[in-house]
Amino acid sequence: MGQGASGSRPDLGLEFERPIVELEKKIEELVQFASTTEIDLSSQILALRERARELKREIYAGLSPWQRVLIARHAARPTFTDYLHAFVEDWIELHGDRCFREDRAIATGLGRIDGRACLIVAHRKGKTTKERLGCNFGMPHPEGYRKALRKMKLAEKLGLPVVTFINTPGAYPGVGAEERGQAHAIAENLLEMARLATPVVCVVLGEGGSGGALGIGVGDRVLMLENAYYSVISPEGCAAILWKTAERASEAADILKITAGDLFSFGVIDEVVPEPPGGAHREPAEAARLVKAAICAALDDLRAKPLEALLAERYDKLRRVGAWIEGQPISPAIAEDIADAEAGPLTDPLAEPQPAAGVAALPEA
Repeated sequence: MGQGASGSRPDLGLEFERPIVELEKKIEELVQFASTTEIDLSSQILALRERARELKREIYAGLSPWQRVLIARHAARPTFTDYLHAFVEDWIELHGDRCFREDRAIATGLGRIDGRACLIVAHRKGKTTKERLGCNFGMPHPEGYRKALRKMKLAEKLGLPVVTFINTPGAYPGVGAEERGQAHAIAENLLEMARLATPVVCVVLGEGGSGGALGIGVGDRVLMLENAYYSVISPEGCAAILWKTAERASEAADILKITAGDLFSFGVIDEVVPEPPGGAHREPAEAARLVKAAICAALDDLRAKPLEALLAERYDKLRRVGAWIEGQPISPAIAEDIADAEAGPLTDPLAEPQPAAGVAALPEA
């Protein structure tokens, strides 16, 4: 698939990153040479480093959607484990769904983020081959989603906010997972997270694949890293359906509108978290600092809201997703004006359905 092949070799980077990688290798060679001789190369090294920064800005400012998908899947891209070690304190992992078994593809536990106690739920991909096999490459089974829901209900009882980290190609589609109720487990999470009586912040770290991502992705604030993607289907899957070949995945990525910028303009996510120049995989420490700051700001904002207002805003936010007028997406501000003018007050999601305006109710049998 073109550039995808090079993505499997983190030492060379992705194809479009090759000029950056070559320049960084040259800088490293000059630094090593200067350390073993008395020749002063500091000015040349400084000039090359500045050129490398400019090159990163130039390349990453014009990335295509498919190139961002490749970055989201980069072998060296920070995963939940990296962010856990970077800024989560007093981590206590909680296990099991009390129904079937422990699913390592989803991690749940208690911790503190810059002193803010919270319940954390995350997709876990693993770093080594052994870890990835143990975590099923970040593809959860139904027991993973049931575990996540049990722990989120615990957070609700304890009055703790929930922070979720999304990074999965999708829920596991195997026969066993379907037999144990994969679709039902995800659907139940969607329902319960929509009315969970505690603040919920969701962060898309890399891949946000279909219902596997949504299963822990319903929240008051949905944050998304600049080079992550969030989609109902993978570009390869979309291409296979439309054109009967996954080789046209780059075209599918263009039409799916799965990048952070697109989703922010549609109102699907609430904030784009910037990444360091060259992507989070080049400066993971700086990426962790930016993610931590965004989470803390969201938590502080949500904790200041009364619970009733929080739940009403969350429900209203979910109702607005997908609103569209004559082929143009509706911005949150416009959607709010339309809702105030036409929709009237919010309705209770658990109330009996009422006939739409101008539609007569069916007579009773």
